[in-house]
Amino acid sequence: MEGKQSNTVNALLGLLSIHPMSGYDIRQLIPGSIGHFWSESYGQIYPALKRMTAEGLIAKKTSRTKGKPVRHEYSLTEAGRTRLAAWLKVPPAAPAPVRSELLLKLFFGGQVGAEVSRAHVEDALAFEQKTLAVYEATERAIKAAHPHNPHLPFWLFTLNLGRHTSKATIEWCVETLKELDRLAGIDGQ
Repeated sequence: MEGKQSNTVNALLGLLSIHPMSGYDIRQLIPGSIGHFWSESYGQIYPALKRMTAEGLIAKKTSRTKGKPVRHEYSLTEAGRTRLAAWLKVPPAAPAPVRSELLLKLFFGGQVGAEVSRAHVEDALAFEQKTLAVYEATERAIKAAHPHNPHLPFWLFTLNLGRHTSKATIEWCVETLKELDRLAGIDGQ
């Protein structure tokens, strides 16, 4: 498997290393865990689970509870653990270049005046403040739910990058707004 499919498999192996889960459980876990820095479409999860089962990377256990749909729970096999460990040892690919519509508009912002750019930066500031609050709430929830989990420090490493990034973006927004105010004062003279 190459590219996105391979990374989908690796992400799913990583999630299943936490504990056995159904496809639905995985879908529910992603937004509050790896979803902060890695996206997987729901349309990729189920076909990948099927392929992973066929390849022997995971095992499927089917259970039935009266009045509920059939539940398929997946767990890592030894082959899956081996593949996950091998992938974790490989250096990550270089990050893709940032594509930011905000930065693109700011770069060309001199065409419309500081007020327009100021509104965009104010929106970005509000978004990052909300995002930072989500990271902080997520940290409290993870610590409360998993206080003795040996994986907790690793989960917090990824969360901390998000928090630091939001804090840095907030600081950048405040600095940029001050500079835009200064430019608006120059333009207004």
